[in-house]
Amino acid sequence: MAITAADIRREVKEKNVTFLRLMFSDILGVMKNVEIPATEEQLEKVLSNKVMFDGSSIEGFVRINESDMYLYPDLDTWMVFPWGDENGAVAGLICDIYTAEGKPFAGDPRGNLKKALRHMEEVGYKSFNLGPEPEFFLFKLDEKGNPTLEVNDKGGYFDLAPTDLADNTRREIVNVLTEMGFEVEASHHEVAVGQHEIDFKYAEVLKACDNIQIFKLVVKTIARKHGLYATFMAKPKYGIAGSGMHCNMSLFNDKGENAFFDSEDPRGMQLSEDAYYFLGGLMKHAYNYTAIINPTVNSYKRLVPGFEAPVYIAWAGRNRSPLIRVPASRGMGTRLELRSVDPMANPYLALAVLLEAGLDGIENKIEAPAPIETNIYAMSAEERREAGIIDLPSTLHNALKALQEDDVVRAALGDHIYYNFLEAKRIEWASYATFVSQWEIDNYLDIY
Repeated sequence: MAITAADIRREVKEKNVTFLRLMFSDILGVMKNVEIPATEEQLEKVLSNKVMFDGSSIEGFVRINESDMYLYPDLDTWMVFPWGDENGAVAGLICDIYTAEGKPFAGDPRGNLKKALRHMEEVGYKSFNLGPEPEFFLFKLDEKGNPTLEVNDKGGYFDLAPTDLADNTRREIVNVLTEMGFEVEASHHEVAVGQHEIDFKYAEVLKACDNIQIFKLVVKTIARKHGLYATFMAKPKYGIAGSGMHCNMSLFNDKGENAFFDSEDPRGMQLSEDAYYFLGGLMKHAYNYTAIINPTVNSYKRLVPGFEAPVYIAWAGRNRSPLIRVPASRGMGTRLELRSVDPMANPYLALAVLLEAGLDGIENKIEAPAPIETNIYAMSAEERREAGIIDLPSTLHNALKALQEDDVVRAALGDHIYYNFLEAKRIEWASYATFVSQWEIDNYLDIY
């Protein structure tokens, strides 16, 4: 049921809301906000789309001579945060970005995802659902409140307290998320020490991406309350598994049916023709959209053999070594799981390119290759070559080169986001490439 302006006015009074956070994401996926007092006058400005901000201060937005931007709140994202102080409660709204001329801003990642959804509807589908599985690490803070790399537990996959000392932190995160309307499905310790996962129910993709951004905010806020630092960095520590954000995706038609399911599938997997074509599109463009779903130098420290992260472009049923797998659930739960995405990705951009890659597969009837049901990690390079399996890009530099070679991925981003993303990431790579690391000092200084 849609939330109305009247609902918001009522809740501001009933819950003693004294401040409003108007939230949005920059091109790199970092959540930003403009906070204003929840006075009657300011609330009316919010509800009539009249709150302005300086877009030239935001990564990848606009130049200083065209900086005036407007925040158009999506009323259905209204939330009252379950924390506050003696001054009252804080509420939030996720906003779309509009220009001073009243037009959707081409550099708004959320608005860009809406563009992809309009294309989806033109192709003949009603909704695109996403079930994300974001992982994160919890580290101790030092005496000055700065994060360290010291974990607060020695737990492993699915361990219990007292080995998993973050139980209470995770429980409070789950309680806060539930109070905010999330349907949490599972919470557990992940495979690495200090690593955790909290899974929440799938949703229509725009809401799911909003949920990812709010989830990160909640996790970081509650971790701080417990004297810990939560990070969604893909690979914060050498020698242990990194953090991923597996994306479970499904298309639905205007009858509310899962368009990926076909009980009469002649291949025996109960997948529809559209599912195979969508899969074909994901596979065809995988090398080229990796820069978007693994967007940092650090992302590629996770995408290495030996730590459960996918490294090879292939797909399978239940086999967990390929890039894409088809979980066992069928009927309404039929979905494709892309396993290379990491939680540093901007979810709005990541899902826009994944949706457009899949739609390209459907529109152009791109055939998926044969599934690989053996353990790819155990295959030799020659065996992988014979099976037609190629590696994902090994560095951000290579991924950026591949991004420039794909018109479908570029169109999914739009020129404004494409060029600004590329520029920001080239600068990031150049900074990294010229930095002298401790590894180099340890390995070369004494010898040469």
